Amino acid sequence: MRSSTLLTLLTAAAAVSASPLGRQEITTTTTTVISNTDSSTTTPSFPIHSSCNSTLSHQLTRAFDETVALASVARDHLLEHGQSSPFVKKYFGPNSTTIAPLGVFSRVASAARGKMLFRCDDPDRNCATQEGWAGHWRGSNATQETVICDLSFAPGKRRWLDQVCGLGYTVKEGATNLFWATDLLHRTFHVPQVSEDAVHHYADGWDEVLGMAEGGDERSGFDSDTLIYFAVDVYAYEVAEPGRGCGGYEMGN
Repeated sequence: MRSSTLLTLLTAAAAVSASPLGRQEITTTTTTVISNTDSSTTTPSFPIHSSCNSTLSHQLTRAFDETVALASVARDHLLEHGQSSPFVKKYFGPNSTTIAPLGVFSRVASAARGKMLFRCDDPDRNCATQEGWAGHWRGSNATQETVICDLSFAPGKRRWLDQVCGLGYTVKEGATNLFWATDLLHRTFHVPQVSEDAVHHYADGWDEVLGMAEGGDERSGFDSDTLIYFAVDVYAYEVAEPGRGCGGYEMGN
């Protein structure tokens, strides 16, 4: 089966023009996605604001790399198996089309990212005032910007993709934001530069996701939780534990 390997090639610093808040610096990463088809393409960078110090920036760089890897595995699975995939039937419905999720994962993996910005300060004071918030999309304050709060970097808060299927994790019971890759996948869905404002929150949690699919709800292909469950389940089956996965359910149920 197809898989994608992500190599970080370059970390560079860039500056943007002065604003009312003063000059801002952005750290960007350039990555190359290499698939088992022996073809490679350079993906655009995820801009990281200078408020993220070098330690946080390095963590975010790795986290973005893994987000692209997760989306790429999901995309390649859809391209290879299409509607015949049991994961497609489970999460998007037995008679669903793969066009919507394929488009979403393709944009996460390789869409232009120049307008978006991920920052580590707290310009809207949500990190400081909203208990338990580990990050947020800035919405009408700055539609292309996302804040990653300090809580996201706390020990044990996030896991890496090489920990999928470890430590008792199952897709069914695990939180959709447990991994850096799944958390940032959700955050990119909010950014119009990536999602074109097409991905929304229609289902809340495992039961509602499956309920939508079983009911033939065409919104499944544009639902945030559905896309995350699908991506991590496919990754578990194809990469973490090939041929077995760690869904926490019997296939077909």
